[in-house]
Amino acid sequence: MAGIAIALDLLRKNPSSYTAHSSGFLSAAAAASAAAASVAAGTPYAYKALFGNFRIPVVECDAGAAWSDDYASSFRTASEKFFQNDVLKYSTKEYKLELKPLFSAFEIRTLAMTTLRSFLMYYLPLLEPRTNLDEDDDDFLQEAHEEQHVDYVVPLKKSVKQICRETTIVTTRRILERIAVHHVTQRMAWKLLKDVPKSATRKAGRRIPTHVFFFSVSKTTFRGHILGVAASWIVQVGIEIYRFFNRLVNSKVEGDEVDPAEQVKLLGKKLSATTIKCSASLVFASVGAGIGAVLFRPSAGQWIGCAIGDLAGPVIVSSCIEKVFHFEI
Repeated sequence: MAGIAIALDLLRKNPSSYTAHSSGFLSAAAAASAAAASVAAGTPYAYKALFGNFRIPVVECDAGAAWSDDYASSFRTASEKFFQNDVLKYSTKEYKLELKPLFSAFEIRTLAMTTLRSFLMYYLPLLEPRTNLDEDDDDFLQEAHEEQHVDYVVPLKKSVKQICRETTIVTTRRILERIAVHHVTQRMAWKLLKDVPKSATRKAGRRIPTHVFFFSVSKTTFRGHILGVAASWIVQVGIEIYRFFNRLVNSKVEGDEVDPAEQVKLLGKKLSATTIKCSASLVFASVGAGIGAVLFRPSAGQWIGCAIGDLAGPVIVSSCIEKVFHFEI
């Protein structure tokens, strides 16, 4: 500061002329007054507007002050030590990004779980008992002994397609994660790749209010789930575009007349339906994760709520649109 610098300079030049009383040119009170004036002059205008006129109380003292020549250097050294310790105490937050392998969908455990889930999805309906309600029919016993033909080829094809679809979605998400790491800020990439159940557990340990915890978990789930929904949307859009061109090519080969304009309109409806379903899945998964984390354990509740919302969201939105607008998606 300017006042302190002037006082130190004058005291250094004439150290013997300033005794215990006010016979010198510049006393300790004058130096303190100059320092106060310098601090007041350097105060921002906004600070004055908020807190009023800045005044430093000055206490006058006639006691002699012996100033050493290396006072300024010792003051500078103390300041450097203080700020160095402060920097070490308040260091910047580090964002550790842990990317999963690009082909993690083809690992043995992941691929086995995907295969089991796909086969159960399409083969469990075949195991349901088939009952004949017409018990008064004379041919009931004869029909009961007849072997019913069950086609196992169609569920097998659907299961294989589902396996390919899920592995493609997971691989597409890994690609989107790498794109996010290289093209967005490190802080945003860390939020997109964050382990949401662990984050919900950490938030629960902060003892924040319930509504704040709900919105915080929902927001974190929205960010962490958006890459998976985007990957699903990209894969489904690719499938619809492939089917569109496949229908056009097959119609030309087989000689069937297909209106291209009608096919384009149908493609637009399919893409709109896919976008609505993916958006509903993202929103309902976020809300469900917040509700689950509040009602149950934060980690397990977040995962269960996210899974339920992800599955129920598209169904609920499709039913509402069909009933209100009479439009099937």
